[in-house]
Amino acid sequence: MRKLIAEYRRLLADYESVLAYSVLGIVAGLASGLVVIAFEMLISQLALIWGVGNNGDGFEALPRHLQFALPVGGALLLGICYHFLKPEDRETGIVHVLSKMHSNYGALPARNAVVQFFAGSFALASGQSGGREGPGVHLGGAINSLLGQRLGLPSNSLRVLIACGAAGGIAAAFNTPLAGVIFAMEVIIAEYTVVGFIPVILAAVSASAVSRTLLTGGVFFAIPELELNSLLEIPYIIFLGFCCGFAIVAFSKISRATARLAHWNVAIRFTLAGLVTGALAMAAPEILGIGYDTLYMALQSELTLLTLLVVAGAKLVATAVSAGAGMPIGIIGPNLLIGACIGGALGLLGMQFMPEHASDPVLYVVIGMGACMAAALNAPLAGLLAVVELTHTTSIGMPAMLAIVTATLTGTGLFRQRSVHQTVLKQLRRVVPDDPLNQLLHRTHVTAIMDNRAVRVPVKLTDEDLEPLLEFNPTWCLVTREGEDLYLVQGPELLAWLHEHPREDDSEEQVDITDAGIRRWTTSSVPVQASLRQALDSINANTAEIACVYERSRTSGKRILHGVVTRETIEKFTLGRL
Repeated sequence: MRKLIAEYRRLLADYESVLAYSVLGIVAGLASGLVVIAFEMLISQLALIWGVGNNGDGFEALPRHLQFALPVGGALLLGICYHFLKPEDRETGIVHVLSKMHSNYGALPARNAVVQFFAGSFALASGQSGGREGPGVHLGGAINSLLGQRLGLPSNSLRVLIACGAAGGIAAAFNTPLAGVIFAMEVIIAEYTVVGFIPVILAAVSASAVSRTLLTGGVFFAIPELELNSLLEIPYIIFLGFCCGFAIVAFSKISRATARLAHWNVAIRFTLAGLVTGALAMAAPEILGIGYDTLYMALQSELTLLTLLVVAGAKLVATAVSAGAGMPIGIIGPNLLIGACIGGALGLLGMQFMPEHASDPVLYVVIGMGACMAAALNAPLAGLLAVVELTHTTSIGMPAMLAIVTATLTGTGLFRQRSVHQTVLKQLRRVVPDDPLNQLLHRTHVTAIMDNRAVRVPVKLTDEDLEPLLEFNPTWCLVTREGEDLYLVQGPELLAWLHEHPREDDSEEQVDITDAGIRRWTTSSVPVQASLRQALDSINANTAEIACVYERSRTSGKRILHGVVTRETIEKFTLGRL
């Protein structure tokens, strides 16, 4: 079995190994689908404890005092629990995933995933205004990253595993495999490659199959076929896109303002968010929890104009404050509801003032959903495909694209606003570059350009050390003293010096390399699973010239030298590829 896993690791080290990555995608999809289903079931079971039915979304049936007390009490209890956690263990959601993919090279910590699973389910079950998609992306990515770490898979494959987990998380939560794929490519790894697409597609399909099998999935929202009634509505569609984009800008600003309270005690911040949610729930109990039941009512034209406007505003403020406070919730579902309410309100106004030209208000509800999701994530294609798959309505393509583009441009162009997640990363001063150079370094395994003609040599050479050294003729020699690695020298230079300073045949003295007047190269170290990004970061962090690639022996625990990678080699490789 070990030999099989070792061979699989070797295949994954090559990013072009499509078949190996395809197997990885299927396994990742199954794992992410199962963990997301477990998360959703825990939400439902916790909510039942205090009498909330409808899969943990029926808060409207609670008595008025509980609609206030439940989110406040839940937030306070959650804040007290968070108070005893280390700050680094509190990070959850998509922001955490994006940050660790760069800073930790795809190795997601187990502690954060456990916090996301239990704290996220409790938060949503206690009525905090949020969504399950962000937690689903985190959990799907984390379970796969942990599996990859356990098997010792290369770091470049961990990034693919996380993307597969993200796609699987979205596909299982929404039963939208295509939107899950595009979300993973647009938001998580931010690049489109054929090799990257195939495992992510397989993961989304596998997760969706698991969801349909275990949760008897199907059409999420059953609505009639919709189409644009008149081209005269196009300016109104553009206006809808602008309204959705402006709402997301407001959402981001409120969230950012709340995040400035990060120096407050976490229990106080969470309680404040709970108070805001509870107070707003007094006017609009529909904002409690995930809100998919309210979304369904909007799609069935069961909400009045006033209700739509109140729910949109209250949901926006409550979710933005909760997310800014650092609660373990998602924002995709709430933004779908916000967009649906904005679209529904404009649809009703259109029917009132332009009855002869206006389309069914449900059309505006669906378009608003896609526009707000796209603007929040800065992922227009994912937003479009999500609403098409959720509603099984393809005829809305043209007006939806127009509104989505308008909403995205409103945020990025007019207000110079990044996606909500990128805004949080900037506020946290986390650098997550997604330029082609960094993408290439992240997806390339260190062994792709590693020089494996490297050996360890003791600082004092004996006859037993000299003979294999002369026969192997290494490119690099790592000089060691009493098991401690000191520095690198070039093999040809060391051999030339040894030829110039031969030992006498009858001499028993050892040859001391420290006497050699040859160049010494400073080194850093990286594991054999590392990517080129990790090797270059290690070189820069240690002000070194070369990274030594090690593997720890399973039997002795000693570090085995596999080869070396120089800064110059990395630069030549990237220049050749780009």
